[in-house]
Amino acid sequence: MHSTDPEERREWWVLFRLAIPIIFTNLTMFSMSAVDTLMIGHRSKEDLAAMGLALVWLQGTTMFASGILFGMDPIVSQAHGAGDRKRIAAVLGQGWVLAAILTPLLMLAWWWTEDFLLLAGQDPALAHAGGAYARWLCPSAPFLMIFTVSRQWLQGRRIVKPILFHAMWANALNVLLNWVLIFGHAGAPEMGLVGASVATSITRAAMAAGLVAYLMRKQHHVVPRLGLVPAARDGAALRQLFWLGLPVAFQVSFEIGAFGLSTLFAGRLGTTAASAHLVVLNMASITFMVPLGIGLAASARVGNLIGEGRLERARRSARWAFGMGAGTMACFALVFYFGRHELPWLYTNAGEIDVRMAAASILPIAAAFQIFDGIQVVGSGVLRGAGQTRASAFFNFLGYWPLALPLGWFLTFRMDMGIRGIWWGLALGLAGVATGLIVWWKRTPLERIDAPA
Repeated sequence: MHSTDPEERREWWVLFRLAIPIIFTNLTMFSMSAVDTLMIGHRSKEDLAAMGLALVWLQGTTMFASGILFGMDPIVSQAHGAGDRKRIAAVLGQGWVLAAILTPLLMLAWWWTEDFLLLAGQDPALAHAGGAYARWLCPSAPFLMIFTVSRQWLQGRRIVKPILFHAMWANALNVLLNWVLIFGHAGAPEMGLVGASVATSITRAAMAAGLVAYLMRKQHHVVPRLGLVPAARDGAALRQLFWLGLPVAFQVSFEIGAFGLSTLFAGRLGTTAASAHLVVLNMASITFMVPLGIGLAASARVGNLIGEGRLERARRSARWAFGMGAGTMACFALVFYFGRHELPWLYTNAGEIDVRMAAASILPIAAAFQIFDGIQVVGSGVLRGAGQTRASAFFNFLGYWPLALPLGWFLTFRMDMGIRGIWWGLALGLAGVATGLIVWWKRTPLERIDAPA
């Protein structure tokens, strides 16, 4: 790759400008969960552990439902690149129809959180607290699905600034509501962990309403009746959207599920280990938002270029995306390694030295897998833009479940390495996923999706 080539520089700049607002949106969205973790962590480590265990199930089920909706990505981006206005209009309505079908199933799964944690062998008190936290999130499910559909549709058309705007003010609202409801300020009762979930539910409703209002004001000329046209109920198109999204759902579920099961492993090691694991996982999740944004930008850009028939440029954009993802994560790896003794202080009370020491012991391992994490999430985005959604699911399954988790379990419980064993297993699994996706992309033929109108 020759950076002196004007075409190379131009493609880098296009991808960079698209990725930056998506990255900030991801960070803003994730900061809602991070703020919950920080504020609950300063209340008690028991609440922190309960929330971390509940998030295993909540994030896994949420990402499965959201992954199905991510099937919109190649359809929207390629239709936008080809100037297919009819398909652009239809896919928004199809996404909302699919979201309406998924929402009650997602709410039912969230309601079952306590039972899941008990079946997984977790402490009954932590399972009960985590279940209460999850039940108060149930009213937010339809709003989360509406926001996801609207976001994917806009990103595929390279309209990202409105998403960032609504995520930013919603995040500020979440901080305020957390302060009021968790700790009982401004005359409100002190609700603790439940207060965090109530705050999140209110915030999600406001955020979805804001983005839909934007669509009604600014996009009605592009999508009459916001996509609620007869094509939105087209059975063949809905099935195509579902089958494109289902491998993405499995891909993200394999990944989220692996990290979730690792949290359950840590939970069996005690409250201190579970809290330290959650602290480091939260840090790794924050840095993950950057290559995730690059991957989402690459998905839109590669899809647009394929729709335009500019296949060599699509490959050029993918090369830049891989380099950007690996480079940024290499910088974060240095932060994790050299800041391993200072970073855990952000998440804990002054007296919880044991949690800080445990977190410091695994941050160098988390640093080791940062580059692989960046490569694999960018690779998944690139392949999604090309409509190649099954490969990511395959490699995520292979890297995590037959490799990372059994190895992590063995190192943790048989070799007595504690939570360090869990994290070494995850690191090796990520290396396998990243390698597989790069090899697959090099052999992938690029062609447009035959999308029904």
